[in-house]
Parts: sequence; structure tokens; C-alpha cells
Amino acid sequence: MRARPFKTHSMLLSALGLIAFLLIWESVPRLGLVNNGLLPPPSAIPAAFMREVRTGLWIEYVGLSLSHYVLGFIWGAGLGTMLGVLSGMYRGLDDTLAWVVRLLRPIPNLAWAPFAIIWFGVEQANAIFIISIGVFWIAFFAGAGAIRAVDRDLVEVAAAFGFNSGPERLVKVLLPGATPGILVGLRTALGQAWMAVVAAELSGVTGLGSRMMQASSLLATDIVVVYMLTMAMLYGIMDVGFIFLQNRLLQWKA
Repeated sequence: MRARPFKTHSMLLSALGLIAFLLIWESVPRLGLVNNGLLPPPSAIPAAFMREVRTGLWIEYVGLSLSHYVLGFIWGAGLGTMLGVLSGMYRGLDDTLAWVVRLLRPIPNLAWAPFAIIWFGVEQANAIFIISIGVFWIAFFAGAGAIRAVDRDLVEVAAAFGFNSGPERLVKVLLPGATPGILVGLRTALGQAWMAVVAAELSGVTGLGSRMMQASSLLATDIVVVYMLTMAMLYGIMDVGFIFLQNRLLQWKA
């Protein structure tokens, strides 16, 4: 009986916090504490957004960035999860990859931009490659960790029932047990992929990142904020969709 009032109280505090943040943001440039050209007030953002929509630029750049995002996420998450699962299953493969991972993992995905330009040019494949790298390591470690965390007793029981081959153990025991951990990693990768989108498009690939750079070079900071909020909105929609999918896939745990 107390859960509903507590939830309402929490939502009210969240709303008040957001309102306070917007009021402070609005007051800082209006009081002259910061130049409007450096920090536009939130009241200026809707007009800037409508200008971008009317010119067709907003839809164009959102579509391009979404294509980079989705393809980069699919490649990075798919390859990272697959290799992570195999690494978690087979100790020999894990040992073989250990120093390769230690060598490559600390390199930021933006550091690959020069190679991406050389290999792919200023094309869509350039952005997809950089986004894939940003997602790959999260999916890799999530997959490997989730497989290793599966109860070994379950594996032994499966072996007693004749599931001795790698594919059988994977399908019958390891993947069902590791799915929650893998999905947590993929949800984290959803956010990382949006950060990688901006990094990828800074190299000149057309999209939200390049539009933000164009606007910032003209001191059109209201346009920059429009696309910052656009990415936040797109991520929020995808995160909610992913949670819905996650809950459906894990119904058996309820």
C-alpha cells in the first residue's frame, strides 16, 4: 500500500529537479552571467529546432546517424558477443587472446579515425567501423563474463544428461544462464554507441556530429543543443525499447 505514494513522491522530486535545472539554465544567460552565443537559454531551443525541421536538415541528419548507429551496433555487438562467449567457454582461446586484448582494449575508438579514413575514406563505412569498435569491447567483456558466471553445477548436470559437446552446452545451459548478463552489456553498449557516433562523424562523415561541428564553427550554439538533445531523445527511445525487449526475453525468470 505504501509503494504508490513513494513512487509518486519520487516522480515529483524528479520533475522538480528537472524544472529547477531548466530555470537555472534559463536564468544564467538572461542575467548576463554567460553570453547567449556561448550558452543559449532553453527557451531558444524550440525555435532553432523548428528551423532545422523546416529546412529538412534535421530529418536528413537523424536518418544518416541512425543508419551509422544501427549498423555499427549490430557489427560491434554481434562480433563482440560471439567472441566473448567463445572466450568464456574455452580457456585456451581466452589465454590466446589475453595479451591481444590488453594491447588493443585501452586504445580509444577515436584513435582509429585516421586508419578509418585511410581504409574507407570519408564514407559511411568509416563511421560504422569506429562505432563498432566502441561497442565491441563492451559486448566482448559482457559475453565472456556472463558465460563464466554460469553455475558450474548446471554444466556438470548437463554433462550427466549427455550434453557434452560445445554447441549442446552452449544452447542448453550456457546461453540461457548467461543471457541476463549479456543483455546488461548490450544495454550499456547502446549508450556507448551514441558517444561513438559523434566521434565517428567528427572525421567528416555526414550526420549529427558533423552538423554539430558546422553549427559550432558558426557559433550557432542553439543548433548544437538541438542535436545534443536529439541524441539524448533517440537514446532514451532505444533504451526504453531495449528494456521492453529484455523483459520479454527474461520472462522465464519472473
